[in-house]
Amino acid sequence: MNRRPLLWFAICYVGGSAAAAGLSSRGVVLATGAAALLALAAVLCRAANWQLAAACAFAVGVAAGHRLWADARNVTELPALLAAAEAEGPRAAFAAEAAGTIMSAPEIDGDRVMFRVAADSIRLAGDGAARVVRERLIVHIRLAEQPEQLTAAAWQRGDRVRLAGELTRPARATNSGGFDYRRYLSSQRIHWLLTVQGTDAVEAAPGPKWTAAALLGRVDSARAYLGGRVDALYPSAQSGYMKGLVLGIREDLDPEQFQQFSRLGLTHILAISGLHVAVFMYALSGLLRFARISRERTLLLLIFAVPFYVLLAGASPSVIRAGLMSVLGLLAARMGKLKDGLHLLAAAALMMLAYDPFIIEDVSFQLSFVVTVGLIVGVQPVRSAMPKWRRGKPLLDLFAVTLVAQLVSFPVSIYYFNQFHLLSMLANFVLVPFISFVVMPLGAAALLLAIPWEQGGKLLAYASHYANDWTFAFVDRLASVESLRTIWATPPLWWVAGWLLLLGILFRVIGRGAQMDYEREIERAENLETTMTMPLGPATGYPFGYEYGKRSRKGLYSLLLLLSALLVYAYQPQILNRQAAVSFIDVGQGDAIHIRTPTGKHILIDGGGTLSFTKPGEEWRKRRDPFEVGRKVLVPLLMKRGVQEIELLVVSHLDSDHIRGLKAVLETIPVRCIWWNGTVKEADDAKELLGLAVSLQIPLYRANAGIRQQLDFATELNVLWPPAIENSQQHVLNQKEQNESSVVLAVKLYQSTFLFSGDINAVTERAVIRNDQHNRMDESEHSPVSIMKVAHHGSRFSTSEEWMAYWRPIGAVASVGATNTYGHPNPEVLAKLAKWRTRIWRTDKDGEVRFRIETTGMSSYKKE
Repeated sequence: MNRRPLLWFAICYVGGSAAAAGLSSRGVVLATGAAALLALAAVLCRAANWQLAAACAFAVGVAAGHRLWADARNVTELPALLAAAEAEGPRAAFAAEAAGTIMSAPEIDGDRVMFRVAADSIRLAGDGAARVVRERLIVHIRLAEQPEQLTAAAWQRGDRVRLAGELTRPARATNSGGFDYRRYLSSQRIHWLLTVQGTDAVEAAPGPKWTAAALLGRVDSARAYLGGRVDALYPSAQSGYMKGLVLGIREDLDPEQFQQFSRLGLTHILAISGLHVAVFMYALSGLLRFARISRERTLLLLIFAVPFYVLLAGASPSVIRAGLMSVLGLLAARMGKLKDGLHLLAAAALMMLAYDPFIIEDVSFQLSFVVTVGLIVGVQPVRSAMPKWRRGKPLLDLFAVTLVAQLVSFPVSIYYFNQFHLLSMLANFVLVPFISFVVMPLGAAALLLAIPWEQGGKLLAYASHYANDWTFAFVDRLASVESLRTIWATPPLWWVAGWLLLLGILFRVIGRGAQMDYEREIERAENLETTMTMPLGPATGYPFGYEYGKRSRKGLYSLLLLLSALLVYAYQPQILNRQAAVSFIDVGQGDAIHIRTPTGKHILIDGGGTLSFTKPGEEWRKRRDPFEVGRKVLVPLLMKRGVQEIELLVVSHLDSDHIRGLKAVLETIPVRCIWWNGTVKEADDAKELLGLAVSLQIPLYRANAGIRQQLDFATELNVLWPPAIENSQQHVLNQKEQNESSVVLAVKLYQSTFLFSGDINAVTERAVIRNDQHNRMDESEHSPVSIMKVAHHGSRFSTSEEWMAYWRPIGAVASVGATNTYGHPNPEVLAKLAKWRTRIWRTDKDGEVRFRIETTGMSSYKKE
């Protein structure tokens, strides 16, 4: 420890900051005390001197205190409005006028403009005068007409604006494990959204020229200019990709293309990071050497050039980390002092956390530092354990880098993204060097050449067209191998820490063994100089002699065994869990129910859907990546819960609010079979869903009343509606109105019964009752249901008195959107439920509703 004091100080500082971010106040005190005890133990064990131990304990305390202080100051300056918003709920909106400075480049996407404003005054409706505040706002402007896009395009960072709109709170996570937009914005010190209708409600004027925001606005203009040049050099299918690769502009990247790269773990290529900074420095230093600039002046020029490149590349956490390390390394080289990579990384982490303690929660920050530490610590030991081939040395070097990067990034990747493709290493092994040393330099050179000579830039860009086509074809080919894409439940944090710790120990063991091998070879060479014979058996002191080799192999095998055990646990964390679970997922105004059986099989009933209508002539309103509930909400949740295969998908009926989210499910998660109501509908989303199921060769079965299936020892399915078709040869019906043909399904888990009733109304409810009475073999089979899904989201035409009297539900769940305009659930329905003393849960108020079922009974619990 004494050899790397800055590194250990930084580790303790990061630990203190992480503890304060994730623990309660009491937990922070306990963590700080534990750190002090560990520091004392290090002194007693002579692993560290008392000065370093005191510094490390001090680092934990200071970092924790810094984060707690930042949390205490991270509050809105509108506390009365905040209390009113919390009391009113998700619909709360307050008319307001705000004045301030634009703090981010305005993003124009279809009919929406978004940017950040540092507001210095806010006037609420009813207030006589504006309040002086320091409030950061996210501004959303809904454009009324297409020409308003040109008006918004003239705004830039640093401009002064006055806006009239409605203040709302960012949405909370309403599903367990779902994305928490409010917490995400809070980590950026933003507590309010301002929604504005049209540019007429915006007054914009240039602000002061020499503020930080105005200077960054000029950088934005330079990025936009260069982005326009890239658009002119490449076809539309490649321009977004090249802008991300060369300039770090990811807004124009095709969503499908990004998804393909994401599945193979290649999105880091599109994030400006250390590799890009290294290529930039290498190219610039080459030009300076060609111009015969001295070494000292070259280092000085690079020190000033790197920050400019960081700003031009978008200043993401990964590029800031790389830029800081580069500048510190250049300063150290100029002074002839510090040259240790881990010290540079530690200094960069300390500087970034001291400036913004909330950045520790940024995924890019975490991945950047974890992977960089892994490469510095792990590549040399892994490479030293490989063959010493001369001809294949570059390939072995590349293999070692790729292997270490994959091993180190794996736990963080599955923690946040819940997938890992088994061809990811091959993709990175082939594409990272190809893109880094061929495509990216070609793209950068073409861009620079196009500024003075556009035709020359196009000639260079033309060469990279073929490289990009090959890259896309290669990515598409690998990503299409769905059988090698694995889904992982989000592991606990102790698992991530344990994996990284064991990996660090493994690298150390491999490195020590390789060093012993090297020393043995030196000793053997010296012995050969003095004698022509060698004793049989291993010589004393050799690392792979009997005693040392046995201990070394045992340690290595033990580490590999522990890592394998962690791997198995992460892939099947619920393998011994015999609880069943039913989750009514909040997908807004729609249905999506996930059932996990006691043996770990998964059933999904419907998938929600976002309704969208585009009138002729309003195609300009379409977003580049429109919100789709399946891709943005449902699939990520299922993956976080480790749903690797869906045993049964039940499509209650073909209305959009039940099926639009299922397209993303079919494209992402294997589905074994589908039950649906046996009809078709002349709607694009319905035809697309059924066509996709057929193309994926997923069996489709008509769910007829009377069908019973025992899925496992504790799970029984009973279809109650629609009725069976008398003529089995009858063609599938084309049915526009789908509600009354909804699949009504009863699912029994242990001794608890759940009733899922789709969107049927009171007339069909009576038909279901008569049909169920007719099909029952024994009246004793009929008993009250434990939980009933309120039919048709609580419409007043459903949930009749007869329905309630027949099923006598103990509890009921209404899947409704918080801002639905249908008045769901209807007050009459709520009154009926109250009359029958049925407990009601609502996804608009309670968020996701979850139930655990065991042999001893059922319990409900809200999102964690």
